[in-house]
Amino acid sequence: MVMRFYSIGIYLFLYVPIGILVLFSFNSGRHASDFQGFSVEWYGKALSNVFVIESLTTSLIIALSAATLSSLMGTAAALALQQVRGRLRALFDSLIYVSIIIPGIVIGIATLVALVTVFDLLNPILGALWPEGVKPPKLSLGLASVIAAHTLFTMSLVIVLVRARIAGMDRALIEASQDLYASPWRTFMQITLPQLLPAILAGFLLSFTFSFDDFIISFFVAGPNTTLPIYVFSSIRRGITPEVNAIGTMVLGVSLTLLILAQYLLQRRKPR
Repeated sequence: MVMRFYSIGIYLFLYVPIGILVLFSFNSGRHASDFQGFSVEWYGKALSNVFVIESLTTSLIIALSAATLSSLMGTAAALALQQVRGRLRALFDSLIYVSIIIPGIVIGIATLVALVTVFDLLNPILGALWPEGVKPPKLSLGLASVIAAHTLFTMSLVIVLVRARIAGMDRALIEASQDLYASPWRTFMQITLPQLLPAILAGFLLSFTFSFDDFIISFFVAGPNTTLPIYVFSSIRRGITPEVNAIGTMVLGVSLTLLILAQYLLQRRKPR
């Protein structure tokens, strides 16, 4: 009985604030904590806000790019790790899980330091190699740096999901394909890839969600670009309004939809 009440208390602690956020996003008043009536006015204002649309577009570009790259690179890495055995395999497994549990602020600071160091080394070289009279390009923090950081951060998730799928694959089909003298490429495209596709798609959706919602890493490496979480953080510093609640509710809805879809894909066509 005690554990039941404890569990209920934990769920209330987690989800009551979210419920309040959603409720006050429909507030007709101008104060975020004073509910004066039901209205969708703030959703319209949020969607007509130029800064919200610009930051949303930036976040979508970053999330789609990072999710695509992490899905491709993570799948390739998972397939390559299947060929590794012994202590080296254990080492790589440890590194993958460590990269997942490392706090975001550590990844953000490390990525910032690494990128700034690389840019400081490459910019003089580009300047020396560039033709005289033509201004050489200058590497700096921006969209590319955020996409690179998010790709590194989310690739481990894809590796874990794809490797779990590989572990449960039906090997008999692969062996039958080899017995019929199918080429490795044809076996991969017609046997392996269809079995891995649900995990790859789930990894893509999870990577997109993590990248789209990320604030800490983006805050360090975004440079002059503003993502939607950074915009929301800046808005909250000026005071919480129903518009911020509306933006948070829309982001919450999209994130939950993608997570549910990812879970559905992982459960669908599970290997027997």
